[in-house]
Amino acid sequence: MTTSEAPVAETLAAMTAASLEAGNLSARELMIARIAALAAMEAPSISYALNVGVAEEAGVTLSDTQGVLVAVAPLIGTPRVVAACVGLAEGIGYVIALEESGAGSS
Repeated sequence: MTTSEAPVAETLAAMTAASLEAGNLSARELMIARIAALAAMEAPSISYALNVGVAEEAGVTLSDTQGVLVAVAPLIGTPRVVAACVGLAEGIGYVIALEESGAGSS
């Protein structure tokens, strides 16, 4: 049993670190691939919230994210791209709300 206050978030962070170590992509490339995968899976907003901060730290910009959605649109279709836009916006909103409440700072 874990004594962590955020075991799920810590497990997901460890999985991200492991994927960086095991692969040959840069952190930026990995996060771009994740954004594309999230869009393709029609992921929920919280999935974007868990990735946008890491993506930003890796140098992924809003313009990059828009470019990813444009690139995958012909493959995944309009409904999933629209859902990704909503998911990203809501996910960013969650992150901002956490930061404003002080929950995002250690």
